[in-house]
Amino acid sequence: MSAQGRQVAKTAALVASGAVIGAGLGLLFAPQSGAETRHLIRRQAKRAQIQATRFGRKVQGGIEQTVERGKALLNKPAPRHVAEVA
Repeated sequence: MSAQGRQVAKTAALVASGAVIGAGLGLLFAPQSGAETRHLIRRQAKRAQIQATRFGRKVQGGIEQTVERGKALLNKPAPRHVAEVA
């Protein structure tokens, strides 16, 4: 992995951990009751599950498309170079 790729991965990890910490603090200081909070968590978890499933399907489709393109390139006959004699 390149240095730039590692930096992007570190940044993504920091953003994700910040989001988790922020969500946890938000739950601790939430003004609603425990039952309401659990309902909200369940609803948000279901939304996240749906979004993750959609994202996974998009990634899978992109990978399948890329594999098909690669196969087509491998099966494509190589161009023949013909030398012209003057």
